[in-house]
Amino acid sequence: MQLIFNRKITRRTPGRFRTRIITRDVTPSLNVYYKNARIKQYHKEGRALRTETTINNTYDFGVGKRLHNLPKLREFGFAANRRLLEVERLSHDCMLAEDTFQSINNPVRAGRQRASGLRLADPRVHSLLHALVLFRQLADGFRCADLRRHFAALSGRDPESLSQGALTYQIRRLRLHGLIERLPHSFRYRVTDVGFRAALFFNRAYNRLLRPGLAAAIPALHSISTSLKLAFDKINQEIDASIRNATFVPSKT
Repeated sequence: MQLIFNRKITRRTPGRFRTRIITRDVTPSLNVYYKNARIKQYHKEGRALRTETTINNTYDFGVGKRLHNLPKLREFGFAANRRLLEVERLSHDCMLAEDTFQSINNPVRAGRQRASGLRLADPRVHSLLHALVLFRQLADGFRCADLRRHFAALSGRDPESLSQGALTYQIRRLRLHGLIERLPHSFRYRVTDVGFRAALFFNRAYNRLLRPGLAAAIPALHSISTSLKLAFDKINQEIDASIRNATFVPSKT
């Protein structure tokens, strides 16, 4: 509701908030209710997706009922429609959807060439992805020597310890997965749009969400008392209490 109507909703907010999906014996429709307003989405004559917004009480959006308030009310309605379509588009056709995520993480084959997957938890993969974010800013692309220098620094290794064969292998991995492309008639490479977005997303999700989040979720790590850790502790306590309550204890006779 907050994503679609852009209104803050708490437990104390009066009104009706719900979503209904009707499919049985009728044309399938999606109904979203916010107080006295409703968005209905359905297929018009089975050909086009139609989205209708009905606002029965203008005060739900802080707008008066006089006629000169109509443009403001239409603005609220059109904005809600656009946000609903945007939420549906992102959830259904995300750039890093399941197929794309699996294709990056799993091995890939192109003709006779084969490359291993770019596993999310592999430190070498993160070093490669960090380098791609840096190389994205280069107008003329990057060379193998540039990858050697940055990949070694990000991995904590001496550049001289990386053989030419190892670098060629890493470049082939990135190229076959579509993260980089070779510039015509040269030995330089350019980071693709997919490569830049995937590298940025993978690195931020891993460094800002997965690692600190796992520290709060695993009790043996003894992280500081954050709100996330306290929430996990409370869930664990509630589960233990539920198990104790469900345990059958025979009565003594």
